[in-house]
This record gives sequence, C-alpha cells and structure tokens, in this order.
Amino acid sequence: MFYILHGEDEFSRSEALDKIRAKMGDPSMVSLNTTRLDGKKVSLSELRHACETIPFMTKRRLIIVEDLLVHFASRAGRGEGAAGKAFSKELLEYLPTLPESTALVFLESSSLGAKNAFLSLARKIKDKGYAREYPILSSDRLTDWIVKRVRQKGARIEAAAARELATYVGRGLRVMDQELEKLTTYVGHDGIVTTREVLLLVSPTWEANIFHMVDALGERRTRRALQLLHRLLDYQEPPLRILAMITRQFRMIMQYRQLRDEGRSTEQIQEIAGIHQRFIIDKLSRQAGNFSLPQLRDIYRRLLEVDQQIKTGRMDPILALDLLVVEVSRRRALPTRSSAQRILSS
Repeated sequence: MFYILHGEDEFSRSEALDKIRAKMGDPSMVSLNTTRLDGKKVSLSELRHACETIPFMTKRRLIIVEDLLVHFASRAGRGEGAAGKAFSKELLEYLPTLPESTALVFLESSSLGAKNAFLSLARKIKDKGYAREYPILSSDRLTDWIVKRVRQKGARIEAAAARELATYVGRGLRVMDQELEKLTTYVGHDGIVTTREVLLLVSPTWEANIFHMVDALGERRTRRALQLLHRLLDYQEPPLRILAMITRQFRMIMQYRQLRDEGRSTEQIQEIAGIHQRFIIDKLSRQAGNFSLPQLRDIYRRLLEVDQQIKTGRMDPILALDLLVVEVSRRRALPTRSSAQRILSS
C-alpha cells in the first residue's frame, strides 16, 4: 500500500507516519526493515528495488520517500522534461502493483494540487492508496487544535489562553506541543491552563513579539509597546533587525489596507500579496483596523527615515527606536528626548 502525506505541517505529517509505523508491529523489527530515500535524487529502479526487497524476519517493509511528488510538480524540479515525465508516468503505473509486504510512504513538505495525478490515483484505488493533506492551520483551527491537544494531555485550557498561546508560539505544532507539555505538567492532571500560565511559562517567538508590539502601537499602549521593544533588545536582537521587522509588518499592513479599501476580497488580497497562510491575513485584517491608510503611509515613511538616521550615525539606535515607538503609538509628531525619557522612566 502507498501513502501520500503532504502539506506544510511537518509535525502532523510525522505523527501520521508514526501511526503507520505503530501498526507494523515490533518497533525494533520495523526499524530494521525501514528504508529512507531522498526524492530529489532517487531513481525509479532504486525505488522499485527498495519496495520489492523481501522483509527480514517480519511481514512488512516500510519505505519512506521524501519530497518526490512535490518535486515532480515543481517547474524547477524533475517534473520538467521528458525524463521527468517518463519517471512520473512509470511510477503511476507501478504503484498499483506494489507488493503486499511493502508500505510506501511519500512525505511531501508542500501541499499537492487537488488535480495531482498521484492524489487522483490514491482516491481511485482506495484499497491500495491513501492520501491526506496537512496544511498550516488557520487561527481558528489552531485554537481548536490547542484545546483538543490539552484535553488529550489530561488538562483543560481557557479559550482566551488558547488564543494567546497561538499568537505567542505561532504555527509550528512541534514547538506548540512542547509548550503544551510544559503547561499541562505545571497545572497538573485536570488542571486549567489560563492566560496567567501562558504569560508566566511561555517565551514568545520573535514574530510574536513584533506582532504584539504592532498591536500595542495601534491600540496606543505606549508602555506595553516599549516593554516589548526592550524585551527584544534584552534578547540581544540588533536594533536594525528589530526596525526591519517592524517595517516589514507595517508594509504588509499598508498593502492589506490599500487592497481592502479598493474593495478586494480576502481571496484576491491573498493572491495579489502572495500570502497563502490564512492566519497571516487574519492578523493583518485585525491590525489594519487600527490605522487609516494615510496614517500607515506616514508611519512607513517615518520608519524609512529612522533607518537612515541610525545607519548614518545621526541617532543612537536604541534611543531612535524608543522615540519611534512613542511617536507611532501616540500618532503625533516625534517627541523630544526629554518627553520620551519621562515615559520610559514612569
């Protein structure tokens, strides 16, 4: 039987592979009868040889091929040209004839198109083929996943805490699962994870800090924005890198706001902006509501000015970022050095 596990969610793909392994019996024997192949390099003859090798002291063999089918689908990959097309055609003809003793798993790091020939084959011969997509979860689906995962670990989590955790950690489910293990161990069996535990135990990712900072700027929470800025500085993040990430975020917000003001649909915005993850669009939608388009243009120009001031040595980098945060959060002219220092010391 062959399996196609495709999509950007590496953690869920790995869990699905683990379930396939678990069904094959004694883990030590499964390990002895497992072969991994690089889909970018493997030939059809190598793949067939691996699939047709007789299992050693067990009933089945596991063959794992990484990124072969997605490589066929890529214009830059082996799918271009006569050789690539012949390989694809012969593999499609071979899969229905796989030995009963072989479990062939295609691990694909990107989603395959709905019309992909290999997915169509898996749907057509369900007794010999299986396919499932594991995309990056949207904000709502990620929150639901967190709630269910915490329940599986013997605890509960408040909805607000789940949403906060989703923003803090991001979409990487492997890291998320590690954080959930930490939180559920802390609250104990049947315990409840609240926002307090999330803030206490979970370190926000770089992107989460930037996202929260931009949120604070839009909501005019100057002190909170400054706290997040200095948390990044305390982590030894270079000021120019912080400024670049803030600039990138505001550029995306401005593009979203402009397209939305033009009456574009969410799907059109995703296509024009080249943003395929729905959760990023959700974040931009929320943040764009805090600013008008003229305000965003002014902020973006100011970010570029500050970048020049730092690079030319006209301003101290940390002071420049402090003043910038105060200016943007208050949406008025650049404050004086003394007024910024009063806010920082208050």
